[in-house]
Parts: sequence; C-alpha cells; structure tokens
Amino acid sequence: QVQLVESGGGKVQPGGSLRLSCAVSGSLFSAYSMGWYRQAPGKQRELVAFITSGGNTLIADSVKGRFTISRDSFKNTVYLQMNSLKPDDTAVYYCNRGGTYTDPGAAWGQGTQVTVSS
Repeated sequence: QVQLVESGGGKVQPGGSLRLSCAVSGSLFSAYSMGWYRQAPGKQRELVAFITSGGNTLIADSVKGRFTISRDSFKNTVYLQMNSLKPDDTAVYYCNRGGTYTDPGAAWGQGTQVTVSS
C-alpha cells in the first residue's frame, strides 16, 4: 500500500518562504502524476500545483509566480517551493498521487500545516 508523508510545514512571517516535501513509498513513483492541495478552515480543498509523470506543471492562479512544484524520481519525492507567502496561504497542505488536472487521485498524505502570520 502506498504511503505519502509530507514534511516542511510550519509558521512563517508574510513574505517568507517554505519548502514542502512529500516522500512516496513504493515503486513506480515516476509513473504517476503528483499534486499539492490545500484546505483552509471553512473552505474546500483546492489544487495548488500539479506535475505530470513527464514533468509538465500546472500552478493555480492564486499562487502563480510564487509557488513551484518539482519532483525527484531518485528520491521518490515531490516538492512545493513556496515564496512570498501571504496570510491567505495559511492552510493544511496535502500531497496527492495519481490524479489529473481536474480530479485528485486516491492516495493522500496526512497533511502538513502552513501558517503565515506576523
């Protein structure tokens, strides 16, 4: 059974940066698309960034120019680099495997909290 383990969350001041990591167990990591989602209190979970098995990326308009997604197939890990963070970026961030641009896959991580506050 696949496991996704996120790390790298925390509290940061507005304008700061964080890098989230998602380590994926099992084989065939490179065959799957990967996504980062977030859910703020009282809001629906939303796609933040997506990367295909071939390395094509999609970044949500709300974070475009500030967030980037990347993957390392040797480490079975997907990253979310978050720069110029804003209070509106405060949420629990989740890693997801195997989805499409419009729908998540079945495998989720446990989530990591990101809080942007002064």
